[in-house]
Order: sequence, then structure tokens, then C-alpha cells
Amino acid sequence: MKDKNLYNYILGIADNSLILGQRLGELCGHGPNLETDIALTNISLDLFGQTRSYYQYAAKIAGNDKTEDDVAFLRIEREYRNVLLVEQPNTHFGYVIARQFLFDTFHLLLMEKLQNSGDEHLAAIAKKGIKEVSYHHRFSGDWIKRLGDGTDESHEKIQEAIDGLWRYTDELFHVTEDDALVIEAGIGVNVSQLKEEYYKQVSEILTEATLTVPENKYFAKGGKEGVHTEQMGYILAELQYMQRTYPNMNW
Repeated sequence: MKDKNLYNYILGIADNSLILGQRLGELCGHGPNLETDIALTNISLDLFGQTRSYYQYAAKIAGNDKTEDDVAFLRIEREYRNVLLVEQPNTHFGYVIARQFLFDTFHLLLMEKLQNSGDEHLAAIAKKGIKEVSYHHRFSGDWIKRLGDGTDESHEKIQEAIDGLWRYTDELFHVTEDDALVIEAGIGVNVSQLKEEYYKQVSEILTEATLTVPENKYFAKGGKEGVHTEQMGYILAELQYMQRTYPNMNW
């Protein structure tokens, strides 16, 4: 394993939180009520906080005086390693919650395993962030149940969102070449081994919410290899604007 492999592995985790945090940040002031608006904003801030810890470590590995800001803002689209799920748009509140739930369930399983990483920096980030991720999972899971077992309209909209986003779930368990080398070194988490438990937990919540578990046979992927949907360009245009317009700004 080389430093480049570890660097890319870290981006594969951190970029998910960055892009999802950016998506949630778009909702600030637009939540269905004040309490939910604040909760979504806080989740966004939690994700950015975790991202910053990852990027600081990634910048140290990269060397050449690279900073966390360089890692966050000065890469081109193909250099971002987030899964396609987190870049999907806030079509309506059902999509926001479905996207969050489908990611949170995976994220919590990942953090539980990453706490035991052979890399003390990654283990420390996971141990620090797991309480936040646990709350995120509880929040989105509760909303899935409320919407699914609520009114006819809320049931219809959350089912629509689950059906629309399900195609992006399988990519969560894709192991890249960089991932494989980091896993072999005893540092990374073999996410392919989380797949069965993930779909078990997700299916249990959906069933409790009186929702139908999709049966997709075809799934979209590419984000972990840097091949994104058209949504990514719009996200980066807004995310990177200030740093590219006014170079050397700090978080």
C-alpha cells in the first residue's frame, strides 16, 4: 500500500459527507418546520466537521504544503470519490429523507467498523463521529416511519423517493482498487461485507413504515471512480465558487 492509496481511500469516505452536507445546506431556511429545518442544518454541520478531520489528514498525507481547503475545493469533478447517492437533488422532502436514511444506515455500519482501523487517525475520527452518525440514523429512520405510515400523500411521496434512489444503493458496497489495498493493510473497512446487514436493516425499517422494498436488478455506479451524474457539476460550481474567486481563503 502506498500513500496515494490511503489518500484516495480517505477521499472515498470524506467526499460522501462533503457532498451530502452541501446538499443539506441548500435546505437551510426551507425545512417543513423550524425544528426539522434546524435538525437538517445541524446534520449538515456534523458532516462538514467530520469531513474537515478527514481532509486535514488527507492533506498531511499528500504533502507539498497542501491544505484541507485545497483538498475540499480545488479538485476537478473526476477527482471526487463520493457515491452517486449523496449528490442526488432535493426533489422534495421525501427525497431528502430517503437519501439521508439510505446513506445513514450505511454510514453507521461503516463507522462501527472504522473504529477498529489499524490507522489511529481514522479510528479516532470514527470514534468521535459515531455519536453524531447514530443520531442522523435515528432522525432519518424516524422520519421514514412517520412519512410511510402517515397520510396517503406522505406515503406516496416517500415511496416514490425510495424507489427513485434505490438504484444508487449498491454502489455503497463497491470496493475500488485503492480500497482493496488499504483493506489488505488492515486499515480500511471491507464494505462489501456490510451489504447483507445493510439491506436487512433498511428492509426492516421500510416494512415497519408500511413501504414496499424495491426489487431493482440494475444499479447505477461510477461515483467512487470519479464518474458522476450531471448533478455534480452544479454542486461543485456553488461549493467551489468562493475559493476559486478569492484564492487562499480559509474555512
